[in-house]
Amino acid sequence: MHTAAALTLRPATIADAPLLAAMHAASWQATYRELLPAAFLEQEVDAERAAYWRARMEAPGEERRLVLIAELGEHPANRTPVGFVCAERQPGSLWGVLLDNLHALPAHQGIGVGKRLMQAAQAWARAQGEAQLYLYVLEGNASAIAFYERQGWEYSGAEPDHMGGIDITALRYVYRLDAA
Repeated sequence: MHTAAALTLRPATIADAPLLAAMHAASWQATYRELLPAAFLEQEVDAERAAYWRARMEAPGEERRLVLIAELGEHPANRTPVGFVCAERQPGSLWGVLLDNLHALPAHQGIGVGKRLMQAAQAWARAQGEAQLYLYVLEGNASAIAFYERQGWEYSGAEPDHMGGIDITALRYVYRLDAA
């Protein structure tokens, strides 16, 4: 059993786009089994996330974006990627910094990976002079909702969305940095 003590965070680069895509797809495949169509998760999500992360990491505006990869292991040559976070400043947003992705791979959940990644995003947002973060979580993703609420996030609304070829509801949560 690994502990968060051996956990390090490093900035992602364009070269990490395939790794980010693979972790993102694996997370969705494990987490969204009951929420998204099996055909999407089994046949489309890998290519869809690969295209998404390639475009995202190549897009201009990296100064408005934080992408960190969490790795377990004492020595850099032997570290294992176990999760990632992506936060982005949204000019003109009513909600603050978007915590767009927070994923700890299923085999590494419950050891502090998600909490550490979230704290890094919060610290980055504070350093940017922001007062609040927000995120969206799929309605029905009870474990993620419980995790966010334990970390002090507050429900602030719901919005229709479309993912995997179906209509879904995304719940918006906010985290006020001044309350931390």
